[in-house]
Amino acid sequence: MLNAHFADMHIHIGRDMQLNPVKITASKSLTLTNILIESSRRKGIHLIGVIDSHVPTVQQEIIELINRGEAHELAEGGIRFEQVTLILGCEIEVYDECCKGPIHVLAYFPTLKHIGRFTKWLATKQKNITLSSQRYYGTAKELQYKVKELEGLFIPAHIFTPFKSLYGKGVKHSLNEVLDPTLIDAVELGLSSNTMMADQIEELHRYTFLSNSDAHSLNKIAREYQEMLLEKPSFKEFYWALQGIKGRKVKANYGMNPMLGKYYTTVCNDCLQPVSLTTEVCPSCSSTKIIKGVFDRIQELATPCKRKEERPPYYHQVPLEYIPTLGPRTFQKLLDHFGTEMNVIHHVPLAHLKNVVPEKLAHAIVEMREGKQTIIAGGGGKYGKLAP
Repeated sequence: MLNAHFADMHIHIGRDMQLNPVKITASKSLTLTNILIESSRRKGIHLIGVIDSHVPTVQQEIIELINRGEAHELAEGGIRFEQVTLILGCEIEVYDECCKGPIHVLAYFPTLKHIGRFTKWLATKQKNITLSSQRYYGTAKELQYKVKELEGLFIPAHIFTPFKSLYGKGVKHSLNEVLDPTLIDAVELGLSSNTMMADQIEELHRYTFLSNSDAHSLNKIAREYQEMLLEKPSFKEFYWALQGIKGRKVKANYGMNPMLGKYYTTVCNDCLQPVSLTTEVCPSCSSTKIIKGVFDRIQELATPCKRKEERPPYYHQVPLEYIPTLGPRTFQKLLDHFGTEMNVIHHVPLAHLKNVVPEKLAHAIVEMREGKQTIIAGGGGKYGKLAP
């Protein structure tokens, strides 16, 4: 029997169990164990991809959880902890002779044995295997071949962001310039795009779209995610959902309105004022440094093609913390009454919300659920925001 499961497949680790940095820009509280607890008990996410699982000390922490009986490996792939299944992943920076700029890609593996073998190989291709998203010295296709040799999944990450992405600076026209298109299992859209935007590019029609958080702190987990139809959360079921096998699929994508992303709008690099794509000199500060926004970049790549009709719906939402009048105490009060953030966002009726929080805030939660917020667009590395 297939059931709906929530999945966020791009979560970083800030510190390992020895408190050494993994993702230097991530929160110190973002440890593997804390991620598992937050996802299971507070967020209500059923499937997570931790994309710094290649780090040896992270793998050791998983082994210790298993040895203590707090987690176990699944026969179908993945690590089960309470109500959440961890999929072992790795984010890698590629910059070979075919790339116009660095691109980030994600790889996922079914077991500790598989990712352990990948770590040993990757350590010969990187300068520091203990850190996240490090430069890989080799070709993108060679990396794809190795991931597939180890029964892994290969997914380009946040494909439209201006820096370190496939369509940002990685390729000029087509992903075929860098990657083997037959060895891509899905693509990750990123915070500044959605399904309708991405489906303007015909070569993406063959791939499943993922919307993930790219979380650098615990509270950012599941700011973007998807609902998947699976028999149960596991690596095999995740793979089948990406390929649409035996009814498994992405049922819906949930993400912030793209205008809330950091790179939606073309802006001046120095003063962050919005400018047109053809601007050469900023009219506000005379800077000649312009950061091309995701919206304009997609218009450059768009082709006159019919959009893929069978795409799942993409719902615009924001995490509860984005609602201006919802503070930490109120957030905890909602969890105390309704269990998890996913339950509050998706299921709790307005009448029940009004019994716990002020009526105005209850209505704001429902409006957020229905994507009715007014947005001030972001750009140039600055997030958009909800209008007061």
